[in-house]
Amino acid sequence: MPHIVFSENNKLITPSNSDGVDFNFIAKSYNNSDKPRKIEYKIGVTSQNKEFLLTLKDNNENKMIKADKVTRVTPVTIVKDALNTYSTFTEAKVTFSNTNNFNQKLEPQKEYLKDINYFVDEFKTNKEIQIEIGFGSGRHLLYQAQCNPDVQFIGLEIHTPSIEQMLKQVKILGIKNILAINYDARLFMEFIKSNSVGKIFVHFPVPWDKKPHRRVYSNEFIFEAKRVLKYNGTLELRTDSRKYFDFCVGLLTNLPNGRIEIDINKNLPISSKYEDRWKKQNKNIYDVTLYSNSNDDEIEQEKDFSFEQKIDLVAVFQTLPKKSQVFDDFFYHIEELFIIENKENSGLIQVTFGSFNRPVSKYLLIDKGNISYFQGEPIPTSSNIKAHNKMKEILR
Repeated sequence: MPHIVFSENNKLITPSNSDGVDFNFIAKSYNNSDKPRKIEYKIGVTSQNKEFLLTLKDNNENKMIKADKVTRVTPVTIVKDALNTYSTFTEAKVTFSNTNNFNQKLEPQKEYLKDINYFVDEFKTNKEIQIEIGFGSGRHLLYQAQCNPDVQFIGLEIHTPSIEQMLKQVKILGIKNILAINYDARLFMEFIKSNSVGKIFVHFPVPWDKKPHRRVYSNEFIFEAKRVLKYNGTLELRTDSRKYFDFCVGLLTNLPNGRIEIDINKNLPISSKYEDRWKKQNKNIYDVTLYSNSNDDEIEQEKDFSFEQKIDLVAVFQTLPKKSQVFDDFFYHIEELFIIENKENSGLIQVTFGSFNRPVSKYLLIDKGNISYFQGEPIPTSSNIKAHNKMKEILR
């Protein structure tokens, strides 16, 4: 992580500007206990139209300023420039720095790699959609896209090298109908329209025998899959794990309605390198396919992340629960308070919340008692909305 270590410097006065970098505020960590704690500061910065924080740690022997983990922005050169500007502007006596921006490689544009915001706000298509969850090397996804050029494929994968490998093949093969995203499939489905998907492929997911709660398949996932599937659309599981297969069949046969089809050692026109290896070892391959037999209403996504009330920041923070508050399908954790210098009733509250599978870390910005999310609102998943509403109840 980019950072600068220095022995001393001049005090930064905010708001101020230097070399196109705005230093908007300084917030100091709040200590409401008798135990001594190291002082930490959060510096609010705007550079190249991006808003983020820098973290300043003040030890006895030296000081260090670095990028704040929660508010990361890309490219990293923006943060490095802000750190260097802070160092120059405050005339810091630097003892170490890794913020040299020379010979930085530009991040290549990835036309077919999208983030979740794209699917929340922009994604539209008149084509049938097919989704592959955990596409690995991409062999199956690439084959399907080549064979079905009129279908819009979406591939989900959380292993970055696999995404890079697949996108290289997309470019080499000239494929135009694949979009890739690094995101949790269990949350992603919420942003796909009802009755718009022809097929969902879940091929050889991690079985998670010791941590079954991490499996893609769950009652919630299956119901969400049924919602997005067209009439007679399919949810297809393929696995070499008998335990995972039995677990999924158990979930599917507990549905109030539907039709499933089971196959063992079914030959597909394309297989992954792992499947080839397992077949050489004479391992059984299990398939279970769920056919959708209904059309579902479109869901209205709640997107209200507002806080109507004003608060007395320090008084409210002292009453907030300091341990994680856990509910059936979401949680929230109030972590730390930072008080903005020279501005009454203003500060930052660091919070983590939302889904257990993909929690969100954010700062609540309190400006003279008014609350908003620093760096913009969270992704409007149902778990994030539920956590927000709970936090809203206690921030009074």
